[in-house]
Amino acid sequence: AFSNEAGVGSAAIAHAAARTEYPVREGIVALLEPFIDTVVICTMTALVIIITGAWQPEAGAEYAKLIETRNGAALTSLAMDSQISGFKYVLAVAVVLFAFSTMISWSYYGERCWAFLFGDRASMSYRMIFLVFTFLGSILSSENVLNFGDLMIFGMAIPNILGVVLLSGIVKRDLNDYWRKLKSGEFDLNAS
Repeated sequence: AFSNEAGVGSAAIAHAAARTEYPVREGIVALLEPFIDTVVICTMTALVIIITGAWQPEAGAEYAKLIETRNGAALTSLAMDSQISGFKYVLAVAVVLFAFSTMISWSYYGERCWAFLFGDRASMSYRMIFLVFTFLGSILSSENVLNFGDLMIFGMAIPNILGVVLLSGIVKRDLNDYWRKLKSGEFDLNAS
């Protein structure tokens, strides 16, 4: 699975709902998400796995099986629990909350796109399709679900990256205008 949604365009749907006087400022805020998610969180997780030695197959048969199947959440849980007894339960709750919030986010993203393509009256059909896929995701193997999710995210990235390239001139112009106004003090820094 991808560690973040950079280049996919899904985060833009959530950021478009923000009320801001300066859209460029919202775009700058959006740049922090992949950095925090990938650079900070993934690096810290990798360091925990490396420092605890959980990545070494000789650390034990239980660890070796997790490495072989690439079960990252369980490997992280064992690595954390080896240092802080009972932390695997905290991590399990965090994973459940993350999964639930991810389902809510993607439900919103998909419904907004569906409404754009087919109109607001078609939202109920999207919700039914989403429920069917949610059920299928709960009974299929995690490998199949992750592979399908990766394929769909890759599929979304292609038209979005094309759009980013085609609109880059407009974005550059707006960003330069924002920096110029910021440096000259033309707008209130405390405005949203």
